Amino acid sequence: MIRWRKGEVVRIRREWPGAVELDVTVPEGECRALAYPPLVGRPEPGDEVLLNTTALAMGLGTGGYAMVVAVPNRLPEDPSGPGHLVKARYTPLQATVLGADEQDSPHHDLLSEADSLDGMPVVVADLHSALAPILCGLYEARQGIKVAYVMQDGGALPAWFSMAAARLREIGWLAGTVTVGQAFGGDVEAVTVHTGLLAARHVLEADVAIVAQGPGNLGTGTRWGFSGVSAGEAVNAAGVLLGRPVAALRVSEGDLRERHYGVSHHSLTAYGRVALSAADVPVPMLPGEFGERVRDQAELLAVRHRLVPVEVDGLYEALRESPVRLSTMGRSLDEDLGYFLASAAAGRLAAALLGRPSGV
Repeated sequence: MIRWRKGEVVRIRREWPGAVELDVTVPEGECRALAYPPLVGRPEPGDEVLLNTTALAMGLGTGGYAMVVAVPNRLPEDPSGPGHLVKARYTPLQATVLGADEQDSPHHDLLSEADSLDGMPVVVADLHSALAPILCGLYEARQGIKVAYVMQDGGALPAWFSMAAARLREIGWLAGTVTVGQAFGGDVEAVTVHTGLLAARHVLEADVAIVAQGPGNLGTGTRWGFSGVSAGEAVNAAGVLLGRPVAALRVSEGDLRERHYGVSHHSLTAYGRVALSAADVPVPMLPGEFGERVRDQAELLAVRHRLVPVEVDGLYEALRESPVRLSTMGRSLDEDLGYFLASAAAGRLAAALLGRPSGV
């Protein structure tokens, strides 16, 4: 289940908040490794490190690192401060964090009886790669708003893995990240998607929330065996908390597999079968036969949801100006334009819903 190696740090390649990328020598040669200093301390060149090389050996794209499990000869100091919420529970690297919703939190009183998002638009997406394009569409339509990212635990558990989220936080495109479920490392920690959304609204004072898993989608090629099923559950959470769910379609013209070409079966299952609360579904007005295919497939969701046509004029230019690199499943903006336009259309619709009463 785990491939273990000992290695020696050769050099630090780069770092971003919460993560350090390294070159490490192992018996097989030199490899790329990733360490999370909040968990294991900061490795330095010359340090011996204990590695989990499973993802690297499997050739995983998003998770293709050897992961630093420990720096055994230079352990970090014991943590101090409050926090009784354990995440990655009962794994060797379980971490204790301060949850916004736990009793020792300064936000506990605020959240103890919180029960409403006050109509806040909540954009739900299947993939982490939708986060940046949703923001591109949102800010193209409306400036000066606060947006929170609620990160589910279907992909990476540490929020620190996402360079994009770190950069978007740095430039102010995100007011903060809320990590929910077993995910951890956000600006705010919460137990469930429900308290995560409430924390986004009442702790971070967000005008809009975006809910998506962290990097590293899991799929099995079966109808139900994919981590994006949680997108439907997030729609339900937003609905029951009196938010305004916006169900972003996962669309692709670069993935020619029948189950993903046009509107992915992931969206049709998550929104058509799992989501019981009604949502606004932004349908991008893409040109040509592909656009017709997307519109026809989206009609399957009209039984429960409100389909909202969204023009895409100007969104390509907004996406070109993205402050972070756009990539989905290894494809760039121009290699899968439909995907990014559909995500940006969801942001554009969320901006249009701000200040608009529900049902309008």
